[in-house]
Amino acid sequence: MSTKTIKVDVLARVEGEGRLFLRVKDGRVAAARLEIFESPRFFEAFLRGRRFTEAPDITARICGICPVAYQMSSVQAMEAALGVEVDEPLRQLRRLLFLGEWLESHGLHIFFLHAPDFLGYQDGLALARDYPEQVKLGLRLKKAGNSLVALLGGREIHPVNVRVGGFYRTPRRSELAALEDELAWAREASVAAVRFVAGFDFPDFEEDYDFVSLRHPHEYPILQGQLASSGGLTAPVADFDKHFQEVHLPHSHALHCRKTDGGLYFVGPLARYSLNYDRLAPLAREAAQAAGLGPVCRNPFRSIVVRAVEMVQAADEALAIIRDYRRPERPAVPVTPGPGEGHGITEAPRGILYHRYRLDQAGLITEAHIVPPTSQNQGSIEADLAGFAQGHLELPEADLTWRLEQMIRNYDPCISCATHFLKLTVERE
Repeated sequence: MSTKTIKVDVLARVEGEGRLFLRVKDGRVAAARLEIFESPRFFEAFLRGRRFTEAPDITARICGICPVAYQMSSVQAMEAALGVEVDEPLRQLRRLLFLGEWLESHGLHIFFLHAPDFLGYQDGLALARDYPEQVKLGLRLKKAGNSLVALLGGREIHPVNVRVGGFYRTPRRSELAALEDELAWAREASVAAVRFVAGFDFPDFEEDYDFVSLRHPHEYPILQGQLASSGGLTAPVADFDKHFQEVHLPHSHALHCRKTDGGLYFVGPLARYSLNYDRLAPLAREAAQAAGLGPVCRNPFRSIVVRAVEMVQAADEALAIIRDYRRPERPAVPVTPGPGEGHGITEAPRGILYHRYRLDQAGLITEAHIVPPTSQNQGSIEADLAGFAQGHLELPEADLTWRLEQMIRNYDPCISCATHFLKLTVERE
C-alpha cells in the first residue's frame, strides 16, 4: 500500500483561505472535502439593531465583485417586510444595474480566472502574451459593465445609490444614452466571446444535477420570480427555508446549504440557463445554439460558455432598457417603518442569493439570514471533485491537480462571500 500527497500552497484565480482534501484508498476516492478555514464574517450578527435603511449598504460590502446582488436581495427583502412595491420604471433601472454587474463579473471570470485553465496558462497575464486581443476584449467588457454600475449605483464597487423604495437619484436620459454605443459594442463582443470559449477542449463530464434558480413568467431571471428546480420544485421566494437548510460540517467554517431531505443542489449559470432557456433573448439563444449548447447543459466545464451567453443576454437587454427609458417622476416610493418579515432572492452571477429579515415596530432589524450562492454549491463542488477524480485517477498527479483546480473554478466561487481555499492535498493509501 502506498500513500501519495499533493499540496497546492496557493490555488490561483480564487481568493481566500482553505484546503481541498482528497483521499484515495485501494484505487477508490474515499473522501473529498473542501475545507474552509477562513474566519467567519459576522454580517448577520452586526446587522441586528441597525435600521432597515442601512441593510442595503452594509450587505453590499460583503463582496467586491457582486455587491449589487447583495444590495438587491437585501432591498427587496426589506420592501417585502414593509409592504412596499416599486414602480416598473424603477424596477427596470434596478435590472439595468444588475445587468452591469453580470457583464463585469462574467467578463472577469471568463477571460482572467477560467480561460487560462483551458489554454494551459497559469494566469491572465500569461494568457495576454499570446491572446492579447481576447484579453483586451475581456477588459473592455468588464469596463462596460462597470460603467453601468457606476452610473446607476453611484460608484463601481460597493454602490451607494440604491435605497429601500427605489434610488436616491435616477439618471437623466442623456446619461444613459451616452452608454449606448459601448453597450452595442459589448453585445457584439459578447457574441465573439461565445465563439472563442466554445472552441475550448471540454472534459467529458456530466452529472444529473438538481438545478435550482428563479423562474419568471416572461423574463430571464435576475431580480424576481419563483423558486424552480429541475426536480419539479415550484415555490415562492418566502418558502426558501422550507425547502433548503444550512448545516455545519466540521471541516468548514462556511455553512453548507442543502435540500431539507439532505440532498445536494446546484445554483448558478448552468441552473439559470437550463431552467430558463426559453426566456433567453433571441440573440443569446442563437449564440448558444451556434456554440453547440442545447436547452440543458450538465457539463460544469462548459459553464464558461453559458456565462458568455449570459453576457450576450445582459448587453442586449441593457440596450433595450436604455432605448425605452424615460426618467421616473420620483426616484423612490414612500416607505414607512414598521414590524414585519421579508424575504428576497436575486440571481447573483454565481446563483441565487437569499436574504431574510425581521423588523420591529421602529424598523430596526431583529434577525438577519443570508445564504450566498457558494454556500449552496459547496456540496456539489465536493461531489464533482470526487466524481471527476474517480474517473481520472490514471492521470499524472500534476495533471489531476490541474483538473481539480479547474473543477473548482467552474463554479466561480464567490470570492469574499463564503468559500475560500488555498491548499490542495491528495492522500493515497
